[in-house]
Amino acid sequence: MVRHPHRAGAAQGAFAVERLLRKGSDPVPRVLIQRLVVPDDVIDVNGHVNNLAYLQWMQDAAIAHSEARGWPVARYVETGTGWVVRSHFIEYLVPLFREDHVALLTWVTTMRRKSSARRFLFWRERDQQVIARAETIWVFVTAATGRPALIPSTLASAFELVPPDEEVLSLVRKPSAAADRVPS
Repeated sequence: MVRHPHRAGAAQGAFAVERLLRKGSDPVPRVLIQRLVVPDDVIDVNGHVNNLAYLQWMQDAAIAHSEARGWPVARYVETGTGWVVRSHFIEYLVPLFREDHVALLTWVTTMRRKSSARRFLFWRERDQQVIARAETIWVFVTAATGRPALIPSTLASAFELVPPDEEVLSLVRKPSAAADRVPS
């Protein structure tokens, strides 16, 4: 059964990394924030961003964050390991349109023996709206077999776990933005 955690409580390179949340003097980003201007090629027949674009942007952001934490794709290839998706959950709150300016935030919330949860938040700047919230459950695997593998301590320790969305939202909210704009 797929969990829906938020109900209870384009092409790679489309983003420019604007800012990173760091803890103390840690030079490595805890939360990666990428900025995007919605391109024409992701608009569907309904006039808004196609659902597949969100998935692509989430994957691109996850890869960029892993790279920033010292785990680029090449390192996974060298170790004969990688990640596969067990589940995606996306809660679409309001649509995105052509040329909307969006901040996509991503962070890791759990790191278990063989899996990890990563959250995403899409934030539209012009009206200070949360557009979508998402979570992906990733399973760490051995590349040769595709079977789940134990996450090595060097990988687990590279990702500092980050608490709930509200703290993350403070990174993009303007000081005057009202909390009631964030659907729960």
